[in-house]
Amino acid sequence: MADPHVIVLVGATGDLAKRKLLPGLLHLFKAGLARDTRIVGTALDDITQDEFLEIARKACQVDNDPSAGSGKRPKVTDEEWSEFARRLSYVPTGKGPQGLAEMVERAVKELRDEVDGEMVRYLHYLSVPPKAALAAVQTLGEAGLVERARIVMEKPFGTDYESAVDLNRQLHEVFAEEQIFRIDHFLGKEAAQNILAFRFANGLFEPIWNRNHIDHVQVDVPETLGLEGREAFYEQTGAYKDMVVTHLFQVMAFMAMEPPTSLAPGPIGEEKNKVFRSMRPVEPHNVVRGQFAGYRDRDLVSRASDTETFIALKAEIDNWRWAGVPFFLRTGKKLAEGARIISIAFKEPPRTMFPSGSGVGGQGPDHLTFDLADSSKMSLSFYGKRPGPGMKLDKLSMQFALHESDYAGAGLEAYERLIHDAMRGDHTLFTKAEGIECLWQMSRPLLADPPPVRIYQPGTWGPNSIHQLIAPNAWRLPFERTWRDPNATGV
Repeated sequence: MADPHVIVLVGATGDLAKRKLLPGLLHLFKAGLARDTRIVGTALDDITQDEFLEIARKACQVDNDPSAGSGKRPKVTDEEWSEFARRLSYVPTGKGPQGLAEMVERAVKELRDEVDGEMVRYLHYLSVPPKAALAAVQTLGEAGLVERARIVMEKPFGTDYESAVDLNRQLHEVFAEEQIFRIDHFLGKEAAQNILAFRFANGLFEPIWNRNHIDHVQVDVPETLGLEGREAFYEQTGAYKDMVVTHLFQVMAFMAMEPPTSLAPGPIGEEKNKVFRSMRPVEPHNVVRGQFAGYRDRDLVSRASDTETFIALKAEIDNWRWAGVPFFLRTGKKLAEGARIISIAFKEPPRTMFPSGSGVGGQGPDHLTFDLADSSKMSLSFYGKRPGPGMKLDKLSMQFALHESDYAGAGLEAYERLIHDAMRGDHTLFTKAEGIECLWQMSRPLLADPPPVRIYQPGTWGPNSIHQLIAPNAWRLPFERTWRDPNATGV
């Protein structure tokens, strides 16, 4: 159970706060994981307390959480809302550090009266654009809200090595590294954490989790969405800085790291950083950059923009476990499907014993696939004999999905889990300064000489050159077989 907390939500009227943070805090409250809390919202909007409560009420009516049984959590009752709403307060950013300090002190006093004088901690969540983050940090420092505090920061954590080092330097002038929680909501998903359980709790897979048995790995995060008002931000970042450094490399490290001495934050963080330190620099010839047709016609976008909205690359980890095993990463906007998968392709055995026409190897290698969507699915594909005379082989699949288990309703949404972990001071699923700086250092060749962007049509899988990048292998997506329908007969 977390200590009593006053949560300072910076950017409390923004999109992320309304979609994820306020509903997530309400769910943590309802679940009994954040009962002893007060939430102080602050933003540029010069609105009243009642106006903020109305914004929060609308945000919290329905939490679109696909992991819930019906696809949505139950609507919030009036009683639940009233109990949660009395914990909310608001102060405009324009009131300055003094106004924020006074509102927080009032919340602390109310909370102490409820918890019989227990120590109250602060959790500051910076749900603001990158350019506003450091100003918010300075405001928190000037308001005297650093001691007994933890701070959660959103990506990007710099845009190159120099900016990342400078960002960390300025953060450390106010907060110590152990107080800083750099959030990656991908790692907050059940499926991402299930990778650790799957690898280290089962004797079946860890012995073959290496270059002797694995041919290649794919981390594939295509998106059907476009930019939805983020054009100005994207022009300064692009898909590599926005997604690969802060999300895909982090997930890859979970999959590739050595067994930690324990599942505590320190050992896990060190093993992730070892993966980053072992990575070869990302060379331009191992990268395909793309831009969807029509991007340059959008407002706030240069007509000569070279910003990538799509990227695919080959990464290499030069250590004893993974030397020679390519890791293929892909992500982009306006693609054919939306998905988040890790697919592990195993090396194929000799086939000469099987008769011609048996079908062995005809549908590619065996795959272990983790679906990182909220439904938290895993599948293992392999060859088996088709019933009947002769030796005809088909690709079979064993599948598991969280929503089919007895614990389908017990999961937390990614932001909820990460907020709760930050309240408990658990860094396991967060990124440290060393890891971020290491990734930007390794990215220098690509950032210095990026390959030209190739135009692709919305609704496709990106530029055609992605197939040359992964040859002689093939991209796992789109799936040839759909996920099993648990409601179908005969399953």
